[in-house]
Order: sequence, then structure tokens, then C-alpha cells
Amino acid sequence: MRYLLVDRIIALEPGNKITGVKNVAMSEDFLEYHFPKRPIMPGIMLLEALVQLSGWLEAASSDFEKWFLLSKVSKCNFYGMVLPGDQVEMRVSVSPAPSHDLKIYRGAGEVNGKRVIKVEFQGNLIILETIEEVEEQKRFFEVLTRKIRY
Repeated sequence: MRYLLVDRIIALEPGNKITGVKNVAMSEDFLEYHFPKRPIMPGIMLLEALVQLSGWLEAASSDFEKWFLLSKVSKCNFYGMVLPGDQVEMRVSVSPAPSHDLKIYRGAGEVNGKRVIKVEFQGNLIILETIEEVEEQKRFFEVLTRKIRY
């Protein structure tokens, strides 16, 4: 199963930062068991949404030649629960890295202005066409961005 956890990209500064949103619907299948009769978006899914957002940052910054692949989560703090009906505003920015091969990002998510996650993670860039059809990803990006100007 594959989860697409970025519903919209609302701001982009290529090579630097990106802002997106995740709308949490009661119909999300991961809520069925987390937890029965008290649905809460799993923290790992919030982390994955931020990692996916960094992938979109790298794709848009490289004319869809590259994508980000996570290798390590350095720090991750959770501050509150994300419930059905919530909209998580997510921000990811590039941090300085010790080498050209390594990428480091800082990310955060908020619901109604209240922080729910703060994270620092790292990984490497891979060639996008080895994992996805590039033209399809470009079309999907247009849907996510509604053709925002950046």
C-alpha cells in the first residue's frame, strides 16, 4: 500500500524550503486501528508526510531529476494529537550538510497554529526516474501546487 500524504503545496522556494498541507479525513484507513473508537493520526505518518514534502522540494528544485530518500531521523518531537478533520500545515527547510551527497532537513507541522511535530532528518538524493514516471510526477505536482508561482 502507498500513502500520498501531501494534499497541497502552498509555498515553494526552490533549493531552500517548501510548505504544504495534509488534510486528515475520517476515511483514512490508518485511523481504523489507531486507535479503535479514538482515531489519531500515527506520528510516523506525520513524519512520512514531512519526508514526502522534502521529496517534492528536491523534485521541483532539480527539474524533476531527483527525489529524497530518508536514511536517518536525528530528532523528532511530538507535541499534540492530530485527529480526523484536522488540517496539518507542514514546513520543510534545507539545513547545511557536511557533504554534497548528504541532505539534511528540518521540518515542523502545526494544526490551527499549534505545533504537533518538529523533526530533523537526513538522507540522500536519488534519480527520480528510477522510482517514478517523471512526466506523471510533473502532472501530479501541478495538481498539488495549483501552479503556484515560485
